[in-house]
Amino acid sequence: MSDTLARLEAVIAERRRADPSASYVAKLAARGRAKIAQKLGEEAVETVIAAMQGDPAGLTGEAADLLFHLLVLLGDAGVPLADVLAELDRREGVSGLTEKAARPKE
Repeated sequence: MSDTLARLEAVIAERRRADPSASYVAKLAARGRAKIAQKLGEEAVETVIAAMQGDPAGLTGEAADLLFHLLVLLGDAGVPLADVLAELDRREGVSGLTEKAARPKE
């Protein structure tokens, strides 16, 4: 499954360098990280709404939009998907409560 996300990450990286008038990703990137983050938030809300409506097809579509925009944000921040996957691997087999308790206190 991560092959799909890795391919999408590569496409997003390529399109970030495109002409903003010809690429949604380039246009979004040109508007800055705050706009990318705002769009991710909007997609997260739409994903929650689809889930609460019990709409599997809608949830599938919104989840795809959410993952897409997350990859756009990660790319803008210079955080490779591989780093996120490594963090998930690190957490595998650790209770969520244990993992959260081990985080540094702010």
